Amino acid sequence: MKTFKLTIISLLCFFISNINFAQNNKQKSSLKKQFRYTNPITRDSAISMRDHFIIKESDTWYCVGTSNPVWEGHNPGVRLLVSKDLLNWKQHSFLIDAKKLPPNTPYNGRFWAPEIHKIKGKFYMTVNSGEVTKEDPKGMATHNVWLFSSDKITGPYKLLNGPITPQYNNDATLFEDEDGQVYFYCSGNGLFQAKIDLKTGKLTTPLAKFLDKKQPGWPDWMVGGIEGPFVIKKEGTYFMFFSTWTRGYEVALLKSKSPFGPWELASPDPIFGTRKKQYREQMAREGGYENLFFTDTEDPYQETGHNALFIGPDGNLWNSCHYFMYEKRPYPYSQSFQPWELTPQMGIEPVKYEDGMFYITGPTWTEQIIKY
Repeated sequence: MKTFKLTIISLLCFFISNINFAQNNKQKSSLKKQFRYTNPITRDSAISMRDHFIIKESDTWYCVGTSNPVWEGHNPGVRLLVSKDLLNWKQHSFLIDAKKLPPNTPYNGRFWAPEIHKIKGKFYMTVNSGEVTKEDPKGMATHNVWLFSSDKITGPYKLLNGPITPQYNNDATLFEDEDGQVYFYCSGNGLFQAKIDLKTGKLTTPLAKFLDKKQPGWPDWMVGGIEGPFVIKKEGTYFMFFSTWTRGYEVALLKSKSPFGPWELASPDPIFGTRKKQYREQMAREGGYENLFFTDTEDPYQETGHNALFIGPDGNLWNSCHYFMYEKRPYPYSQSFQPWELTPQMGIEPVKYEDGMFYITGPTWTEQIIKY
């Protein structure tokens, strides 16, 4: 009887130890992956861009953005970067190579803030540009939105339509709703919206302005300017990210129960970004908002904005935008600058959705470890 009891106890101990071992292994395997990153991700003047837009296709991440020179034309075109690990990026090609465009091409200018959206199995690229001439060296008089399409993310892209709107507009983005309807959003002295038919590339409703930088009753951190809309739907609510350069470069968030609004602030303050009092002081004086009261953020950046969301290494939503080092950054940050630090570079951060609200980590500048 005693031997039988010992045998039973031994078996129970063995069984319990096996359960614990299995549970420990399961816990270890569930957290066996980690992703380490340090912003800025790119540190190379040769592939410097603003307004980074990242899209994942198969096992590869692709990125387009605004190449240098930014403020005056011509810039080289729409540069495509590629990466297998989201950390090491190289140039793949120019989706639009300015040097190869025919003379008098009406979009030969600055190629601002391009985006690529995969909709119904095709790739649609929005490009914001105008024609650079001797009389208009920045191409501002004809700056507008142009829509291109391709069967492959790497191209070739063919012009579908443009200019899409009857006025100056910029920072165009697309959003496909669950019913298949595609919506067109853009900036240009405010934020605008319309429906678009991707077969023709034409708007099917009038372009309507729904938010001004000086909208009555809205916060003063918008008065410098608002731009860069990006729309996503979550749990029946439409969210629109947009940027403002009033206090530096920040990202704010709107929400609505309809893709056409009415839109309201999801948060009374920007949810991400950097603030620097001494940044763009002349612009603040000229705009009459130099007396706004705010405190600087404790980071080494002067710009972290014009964002978009993409699928990251953990299968969740991540944020992309450009990170631009602050030329007047204080101690303890290094007072010497590497050449790449004088140009905007890529920055990424994980995005969290909780209790009906989106949150973006950072902006960070030290190593981050994401376990999944």
